[in-house]
Amino acid sequence: MFQVNCLNKISKVGTELLTENYELTEEIKEANGVLVRSASMHEMDLPDNLLTIARAGAGVNNIPLEKCSENGIVVFNTPGANANAVKELVIAGLFLASRDIIGGVQWVQENSGEETIAKMVEKEKSKFAGCEIAGKKLGVIGLGAIGVKVANTAVNLGMKVYGYDPYISVNAAWNLSREVGHIETVEKIVKECDYISLHVPLLEDTKGMINREKISMMKDGVVILNFARDLLVDDDSMAEALETGKVKCYVTDFPNQKSAKMKHVIAIPHLGASTKEAEDNCAEMAVRQMMDFLENGTIINSVNFPACDMGVCTKVGRIAICHKNVPNMLAKFTGACSEQNINISDLINKSKGEYAYTLMDLDSSATKELVNAIEEIEEVKKVRIVK
Repeated sequence: MFQVNCLNKISKVGTELLTENYELTEEIKEANGVLVRSASMHEMDLPDNLLTIARAGAGVNNIPLEKCSENGIVVFNTPGANANAVKELVIAGLFLASRDIIGGVQWVQENSGEETIAKMVEKEKSKFAGCEIAGKKLGVIGLGAIGVKVANTAVNLGMKVYGYDPYISVNAAWNLSREVGHIETVEKIVKECDYISLHVPLLEDTKGMINREKISMMKDGVVILNFARDLLVDDDSMAEALETGKVKCYVTDFPNQKSAKMKHVIAIPHLGASTKEAEDNCAEMAVRQMMDFLENGTIINSVNFPACDMGVCTKVGRIAICHKNVPNMLAKFTGACSEQNINISDLINKSKGEYAYTLMDLDSSATKELVNAIEEIEEVKKVRIVK
């Protein structure tokens, strides 16, 4: 029986997938698996029996990845599950930035008590006029699940779309419209586009990527949309650019103490993935990945350990090992099996950065002695009997 703890409210579309082999627990210290959305886990004690954490969403900033890796805890996320929801809000942001819809709606609310409001509208509406997005140039920086959807939709809306992503996946490339122009440098995007939409992860080399230098290269009156991560944009540089009119409008889904007070900012309270459909999709994907890992040792969409899939075990036994990615580990694992007179019928070993993962199918049941022998090998983080 696997124990699962939900740190946040998780959609029933996901939790109802759990079979009779699972039990929900209120105590994280009892959990073999944790389902989480936004709750911070950085200050939490992670019990020895915790095997996996599944984040119902893409970002994992709330999870202590290095601590998890060192404890052999496999962390999953759900890339693409909320992509359509975020895409729709990005497109809404394009419209809101192009025409002063918000200002117009506020004007109506402020004057709702005027008897002559119908006549007043004809006189005042010119204050809220804007431009159409058809024919304008949109630069999409980052062509992952969300970026591809944004680019394709913008093409269908009549925009001239350019994309930049030096690490685009094969799957994303297949899904990208042939109408999207391939740009090889960020600089070319920022120099030529009327609208710039950010869809990259927050890394050391992307932090503050939209800064004073990049903004100085942009067209006057450019619109910048940030539905990826707050710190991709340098707030002080953005404030200056908005004040001078270099940037016409900054649309962000991540308001902070600075950006919330800036003029010409449309600050949305992190609503990108806040749809019922996205929550359902993320919950279902997170639960399915967790179950496949706990039952079969399969890893799909882990952020700290490599993808690894041997399907359902048809042999007598299966053992899973989380370990550091160093030489000679396989020889030590096979040696431990040999010493216990256990034959390995199949084996797969994958690595990701500093860490690696090994699955071994056995012709006999894994024993406590075998587990102890492998645990004693230096650089092994966690060993468990899958079957």
